[in-house]
Amino acid sequence: MRITRVLGGALLALGLAAGPATADSSPSASPSGDGAAPTSAGTSFRTAVEVEQGQTATASASTGDYLYWSFPADSGQRPTVKATVKLPQAHLAQTWQIDVYDGLRRRQACQYGAQTRTAAQDAAAVELACVLRTVRAWSEPWANDPLPGTYYVRLTAVGLKAADLGQPVSAELRVDSKDIGGAAAVDGSLAKPLVPGIAVKSAAEDEDASATAVLSSIEPDDGWASGWWSDRWVWTAIGAILAALAGIGGYTLTRGSRRPRHVPPPPGA
Repeated sequence: MRITRVLGGALLALGLAAGPATADSSPSASPSGDGAAPTSAGTSFRTAVEVEQGQTATASASTGDYLYWSFPADSGQRPTVKATVKLPQAHLAQTWQIDVYDGLRRRQACQYGAQTRTAAQDAAAVELACVLRTVRAWSEPWANDPLPGTYYVRLTAVGLKAADLGQPVSAELRVDSKDIGGAAAVDGSLAKPLVPGIAVKSAAEDEDASATAVLSSIEPDDGWASGWWSDRWVWTAIGAILAALAGIGGYTLTRGSRRPRHVPPPPGA
């Protein structure tokens, strides 16, 4: 009976512990109602237009232009960048490409997705997608792993012919993320996210709170490193509880009976 009560209490504790992990495993990106979605794009890294995850940004441009947006990505997230380019009614075959760079302007490889696609002649639109690797909380200095911070998206047409230069196009961009959870957890974290100008801001706050020089002001809803909780903690707790139950069960089975053995009386007593 004692083991049954202990096992029942352990299962109840596991249910309570698994609750936050289940809620945390849902996609982290949701549409933000804080502001309207951007309707323009930048022309360089420094003028990239900030986009929150879950928003659909739009922009009007001409073929041959470089369109830049930026978005924040925190540790444990796997961002998916999707772009749709609406082409003019009459055009030649065009090849469009989407590239993603981190806060250090290192080009990040796509796990999968149509990063480059050629639109057939007179096609109405072309759709591109790039699923990045999971953002890590820490990495070796020589590695090219995605790290928390600002990410830049560049959309442009490559190999255009002179007849297609300058034609009007419209583009849509959307970024969503999936929370990977404890499977992507690492032992370490960055002192600061890779946000351009954040070191300048930290120094300015010590001298004058009104002096800020951050080139990217957008950040996750819960702040940076908001994904410190993951199901890795739950599985650690489950392992500890199972080990304790195994120890209790083994001790109960091997300790034997505490009742004194019956000793027969001596002869003639």
